[in-house]
Amino acid sequence: MLMLSCKSTTLRILVVDDHELTRLTLQLAFSTQENFHVVGLASNGQEAIEMLPTAQPDVIVLDLQMPVMDGWSASSHIKAISPKTQILAYSSVEDAQFWAANSNLNFDDICQKDVPTTELIALVRQLGERAKNN
Repeated sequence: MLMLSCKSTTLRILVVDDHELTRLTLQLAFSTQENFHVVGLASNGQEAIEMLPTAQPDVIVLDLQMPVMDGWSASSHIKAISPKTQILAYSSVEDAQFWAANSNLNFDDICQKDVPTTELIALVRQLGERAKNN
């Protein structure tokens, strides 16, 4: 029997944000994209960590300021469990000094929440390709 293996081209995305409207809006934006599949929505970092084994995301869009567990804490746990998963820090914090003081090697990229949707989608696609090639 010949078994062929092929890499899936569908990017698995987990959206983590404490604002329901943001989660649902991102889910809608991603669901309109070819080869994007939102595998879960979480309202805080702890929920995201608990979802990792079943969701198996390629990319996590992770808000930084959330109750229960923030994005900085969650990112270190996520990378320990799933080092190939790409994490996009997604925040409304605009202060460059704040970013510098709180930079974290557990984030694969950083994106402001006011970025145009097309740029966010392109960034998620780029991170997804990086995850698939690791």
